[in-house]
Amino acid sequence: MAMVASTSIVYHKPRLAVVCRKKDRPDRELEREKKDHKCPFKVVEITPPPRCLGVRCFPTNIHCGESVTIEGQAYTVSAVTHRYQLRKGRYEPSEKRLDVLSTGRYILNLYFESLLDKS
Repeated sequence: MAMVASTSIVYHKPRLAVVCRKKDRPDRELEREKKDHKCPFKVVEITPPPRCLGVRCFPTNIHCGESVTIEGQAYTVSAVTHRYQLRKGRYEPSEKRLDVLSTGRYILNLYFESLLDKS
């Protein structure tokens, strides 16, 4: 009688997660914190050539036209993108991205668009 022993090694790729939250607090303060909940966003300055400004935490309700300060420089949010990936038959969030422009460039683009609309 021969016995066969097999070992299988399963390798799972480690997933990095960035969590932006404060220390645990009592329940009544958790409700207030939910309003101020912050999520990690990949921030990209979209002026040619595009430049990655890293991963930053911002409120979940951030929207276009909002002003943000990164490393002492003022930027205006040009687009907010939520990307999803299909895994095991379900869509899961894979990336949150902010496209930003320097505030001066954003105002200049608005001025050029208004000139184009007038012509």
